[in-house]
Amino acid sequence: MRLSGRFAIITGASQGLGEEIATQFVAEGASVLLCARSEPAVRAVEQRLSATVLEGQKVLARVADVSRQADVDQVVSEALGAFKRIDILVNNAGIYGPIGPTHEIDWAAWIDAININLIGLAYACRAVTPIMIAQKSGKIINLSGGGATNPLPRMTSYAVSKAAVVRLTESLAVDLKPYGIDVNAIAPGALDTRLLDEVLAAGAGAVGADFYERMVKIKQQGGTPLSVGANLAVYLASPESNGITGRLISAAWDKWSTLHLRAKELNATDIYTLRRIVPADRGRNWDE
Repeated sequence: MRLSGRFAIITGASQGLGEEIATQFVAEGASVLLCARSEPAVRAVEQRLSATVLEGQKVLARVADVSRQADVDQVVSEALGAFKRIDILVNNAGIYGPIGPTHEIDWAAWIDAININLIGLAYACRAVTPIMIAQKSGKIINLSGGGATNPLPRMTSYAVSKAAVVRLTESLAVDLKPYGIDVNAIAPGALDTRLLDEVLAAGAGAVGADFYERMVKIKQQGGTPLSVGANLAVYLASPESNGITGRLISAAWDKWSTLHLRAKELNATDIYTLRRIVPADRGRNWDE
């Protein structure tokens, strides 16, 4: 029960990774407020998880679009009213956005993806920050992914927003460290979710043959289990990870379960961060 007595907001919690994070949070003792755009889906998760709670735990759900500030404000207000404090924010809501060459896709759809993946996430962080500062504690967990660390042609709104999420995470971590608030990003791995299905439905012509073939292979093999990313979210939400902040951690590839044993060493480095590569990093001296 690593999250016993803790109170969390989880966005995009009606399916996929968000639902799995919510499931594990409740199993670990947390009370949660779930939000998503689909009312039938988020209510179904609320009903399922409510049947598993222990005495003192709560599971609440609210329909919300994180790209609308008023919706985010209402979610935070409702959570604070029900829980009296907010210990954890998980920003999981996200979309791929339009798929295809940037000069050909629907520009309004491109902007919409930025608004959901980045602007809405940033506003949710902003909305809970005063509460966490007053508490002198808090955990913010942002979902990023491979789009942050590698070029993704034909999916530029997704790639741009996810890279920006990591830099936002790193920057907020510095701002909020004096208040005991940890801010981290998760790369959950190649998941077999609705987003993967959207790529496959778009076809090789839209996403590019190489990327399409990789996605087909992931679909065939089942992808990274949702539990892997959710396990990391539990770790980063728990007191065990206190002091680990400003990092992009891969759920599937990084040895994160013992990071707290190396916290001091980690915090003195730029490990698990985004940095520019210079010639000297690759053994080249171009300054002469």
